[in-house]
Amino acid sequence: MKSFDYERASSASEAAAVAADASTKFIAGGTNLLDLMKLQIETPRKLVDISRLPLREVEADGSSLRIGALVTNSDLAANEIIRRDYGVLSRALLAGASGQLRNKATTGGNLLQRTRCGYFYETSARCNKREPGSGCDARGGFNRILAILGTSEHCIATHPSDMAVAMRVLDAAVETIRADGSTREIPIEELHRQPGDTPHIETSLKAGELITAIRLPEPVRGHHFYRKVRDRASYAFALLSIGGILRMEDGRIADVRLAFGGIGTVPWRSKGVEELLVGERPSEVLFSRAADLLLSGAESFGDNDFKIDLVRRTLPAVLAEASRGNA
Repeated sequence: MKSFDYERASSASEAAAVAADASTKFIAGGTNLLDLMKLQIETPRKLVDISRLPLREVEADGSSLRIGALVTNSDLAANEIIRRDYGVLSRALLAGASGQLRNKATTGGNLLQRTRCGYFYETSARCNKREPGSGCDARGGFNRILAILGTSEHCIATHPSDMAVAMRVLDAAVETIRADGSTREIPIEELHRQPGDTPHIETSLKAGELITAIRLPEPVRGHHFYRKVRDRASYAFALLSIGGILRMEDGRIADVRLAFGGIGTVPWRSKGVEELLVGERPSEVLFSRAADLLLSGAESFGDNDFKIDLVRRTLPAVLAEASRGNA
């Protein structure tokens, strides 16, 4: 690990102002950043410690819910309101990492964690995300865990967050403060960027912009579910995850929201799939059509070819279970 300066912020505005220099990073739980620093993938010249800022509350705000950026994953998953009204989020959080990591990982940090692509972590490999313009060894290499949606010729790395998938389902918004002290609210679908030809630019945040809270709109009625397919039962990233809310009325699908992890370069949501399902009676044919539509733009790269079939098998099974009210 390279040497760095350290500063403890006393306010969110102070932290953002200090971090306006692109060589400065925020640190809270540090569950991803410290690993990257040890491997010298991240080499900040200064760390701004935000862990003691008063951003640890989960508060009702009218019909919405405001979650402080420093609320830990464990506390958020166990929160009574989250469990009752936003079950997909609680389930997604409990499917992620391990108990020890959830006790340290923060809500804001979880959204910003970086890919677990092996070529990103291997500094002798070519990786456009780590070193822009160097190439992407993952495309012709061992890419079993990598993306089939939202890829480009420059990058096929998956986004690793379970929580972010649930946030997409819930139409969350991210509150921030910028280096100049101004604030803004970013819809969750605009936070993460697909790689295109700039895979090193992963979010729409600017230098020094600090996430202060995540806002959830009023609860959505229906069956909340989160299915995660992985190589082992815990402490493993998704090969495929499906988060959603489905509501039935008079034998038809009245409303559905779906988001996917493990298959996209960003937490993935397909409004077209949702529109296909709404108003229809559940059936194997309908759910197979939904899987085909989701995969219409998919591209696999050898080792991850199996993800195509995995989606075709898992999505219909999850939708059938949810439509029966057993999700």
